[in-house]
Amino acid sequence: MEELEMQVSQIEQLIANGDFVGLEEFLNELNISEVEELIDELPEHGPLFIESLNLNRAVNVFRILDFPTQNRIFKKLSKAKISALINELPPDDRTSFFSEMKDDIKHLILLLPPKDRVEALALLGYPEDSVGRLMTPDYITVKAHWSIERILGHIRRYGKDSETIDVLYVIDSNGKLIDDIRIKDVLMAEPETIVGDLIDYRLISLNAYDPQEEAINIFRMNNRVALPVVDGQGVMLGIITVDDILWVANEEYTEDMQRIGGTEALDEPYLDVSIKNLVKKRAGWLIVLFLGQLLTATVIEHFEEQMASAIMLFALMPVIISSGGNSGSQASTLIIQAMALGEVTLSDWWRVMRREILSGLLLGLILGALGFLRIMAWQSFAHSYGEYWVLVALVISLSLIGVVLWGSLMGSMLPFVMKRLGADPASSSAPFVSTLVDVTGLLIYFTVATLILKGVLL
Repeated sequence: MEELEMQVSQIEQLIANGDFVGLEEFLNELNISEVEELIDELPEHGPLFIESLNLNRAVNVFRILDFPTQNRIFKKLSKAKISALINELPPDDRTSFFSEMKDDIKHLILLLPPKDRVEALALLGYPEDSVGRLMTPDYITVKAHWSIERILGHIRRYGKDSETIDVLYVIDSNGKLIDDIRIKDVLMAEPETIVGDLIDYRLISLNAYDPQEEAINIFRMNNRVALPVVDGQGVMLGIITVDDILWVANEEYTEDMQRIGGTEALDEPYLDVSIKNLVKKRAGWLIVLFLGQLLTATVIEHFEEQMASAIMLFALMPVIISSGGNSGSQASTLIIQAMALGEVTLSDWWRVMRREILSGLLLGLILGALGFLRIMAWQSFAHSYGEYWVLVALVISLSLIGVVLWGSLMGSMLPFVMKRLGADPASSSAPFVSTLVDVTGLLIYFTVATLILKGVLL
């Protein structure tokens, strides 16, 4: 932090003195991550920083910025810098940037040479959240009959244009992917070795139309730096590298956390969202939750007359509804996270239900026992519940068992329902589950109270 403050001070001094040559030299000596931090600290000078950097470093800095920052800077760059950036951005980063642009991008695509223009349009033609939008066509392919010596010559000639040379891809004469081999295996082999001798046919690939979320799970499970992308016939189209997957995983995680919190996903950083859009994103769920709470009030009003003679039941009501809401929120969060990690799929719903019935019952018994002990303790010291305190304690205990069990079931099953309907499971967020369990929990509570206390206190 101290070093960043010193850099900010030096930058401001150079700009104040009009020493733009010194600024260029200073920026080109920094790591790209340090330049990114300076842009965050001095956002008004972001365009100047990108203009001052040499082209290669400007591209590398630009590609690690979040889109709102990219867009803000891009609009203030010179035409020459815009053209240079667009042409030098790697195809996957360029596709990502074009995908986020709200404005017409035709004039930007026209800045590309014909070959790159066709490539950009092809990548943009894939569905928005598909693997095809993340892939790059810059990779190294080899043939099974090539020797190691020939491969090394091929890499020297074309490797500089590849996104990565950590992995080489073996294709046949029709462009179909046969296998991939690690550069380590190539370097360790004798020069006369044939590629076919290195192939083990344990190939992992992605389809261009696969969801990006699926690609995240495959990368996570297979520990790869890059994976090939093929079409329906197995023809190789491109590769996806782990840096792109990390960006997508971070975006997915952020969106899920926002939805779990009971709001729509924000399209940009919190401080960049206008008050109008912030209210718009949050109002929908708040209205839905408010209407749900109105149902809670309706249930209370319905039982109000019956419960009038047992006012202590209303005093204990928060204990019941909060316990149900908490158990539901716990279950919902656990299942949503398990789905995001690929640990749980739609076909696992019955296994999850059985587990939640058992765990919900045990948790309910624990809280029910504590509830009984609480009533007993208060009765011993203050005689708060009269001669029928045992029945009141029984109502609380049984209600807690029922409500916690129901909350666990509802919280665990709602993500499956949302997934089955094609919605994001994170939409069955903790506030949503809590509100639903409040309503049903009160029904359970008042029903148990009526059955046990009817003719005694009611």
